[in-house]
Parts: sequence; C-alpha cells; structure tokens
Amino acid sequence: MRLDRKSDRPPRRRGRNTFKRSTTVKGFEMRDKALQIVPCAREDRLVVQELPDEMLVYDLDRHKAHCLNKASALVWKHCDGKSTVGQLRTVLEQHLGTSADDDVVWLALGQLRRFHLLEEESKGFGMMKVTRRDLVSKYLPAALALPLILSIPSPTAAQAASCRPPGSPCTTNAQCCGPGGVGTGFCNAGSCLTNAP
Repeated sequence: MRLDRKSDRPPRRRGRNTFKRSTTVKGFEMRDKALQIVPCAREDRLVVQELPDEMLVYDLDRHKAHCLNKASALVWKHCDGKSTVGQLRTVLEQHLGTSADDDVVWLALGQLRRFHLLEEESKGFGMMKVTRRDLVSKYLPAALALPLILSIPSPTAAQAASCRPPGSPCTTNAQCCGPGGVGTGFCNAGSCLTNAP
C-alpha cells in the first residue's frame, strides 16, 4: 500500500460519483467520458412529429407516446453512431444558447435508452449514471434546459372506441353509444340512452 508523503496515512478515496481519468463501466474502459461515441438513434417502427420546442415520438412496438423537450430532441436527432458526447454538448450549447456539461448529454442518453429510443445493439455502450436531481442542484439557473422525456401509454383500439350501452351510468353524452352502437348517445339523469329523451 502506498502512503501519502505528507502524512503516514493512505491516500483518500474518491467519492462514489467521482470518476477517475480512466474508468471501467460494464467492461468498457473509458479514458475520457467526453470522447465516447454515442449510439445510433432508433428509427424503425417510430412515428415522429417535430414541433417548435419539442418532439413527439410514438413507439409502434410498445404503444407508448413520448414527448421529448428541446434538449432531448437535439441529442436524439444527433445520435448517429459517429458523434461523441463532447460534440453533442457543443450542439446543445449552440442551439440552446447556454453552457452545457457532458452530464447533460449523459442524462439525455440515459432517458433515451430507458424509453427504447436508441438502437438495441447499443446495449454495450457504457453509460454514466447521471440523475436529473444532481444536475438541477449543479445548474439551477439553467434547469429548464435539462433534457426531459415524458411518456404515456396509448389506449388500445378497443379502449379508444368503446362506449357504454343503454342503461349504463354516465356523466357526459360522449360516454354513451348512439343508435346501433355508432356515434354519440345521450346521457340523461346519469343513465345512457340511445335516443334523445
């Protein structure tokens, strides 16, 4: 065991969230986390709609809709399997007009992976564990620029098209089936009717 020259104590250990210059993550040695190449964005079986400040992505395999804020959408659009984390950080800084850290990119990549928006063969990609809470405390003034993905499951076709038969309890006309089970029926005194009272 090597002893510290100033004292006869062993050197201090690094904290659990502190990364050395060379770190091994899931079998991959990472010399500098900013130089690591990011995986490719998944493109198959997704329906994508770009909006001014966000992007909506519907996953046809998992029947979930994801809303990516501007930062997450920028990272996802630039995941080409060739760019590095440092290059993505530069893209974020240019488009958002604020300084960004590599941890912001790592947070976005972690969320994209969790919602299956990165290619499956990227499972070996060494991910740094970064939480939104850590970044908010570190970058409180720029917290609104942090990557965020909201996800909701979509209803099945049967759930979306179902209506209540006559005699069922209701609160609005839209809940009741119309004549022949098609269209909107009528809700009268908390009970579904086929025809208007």
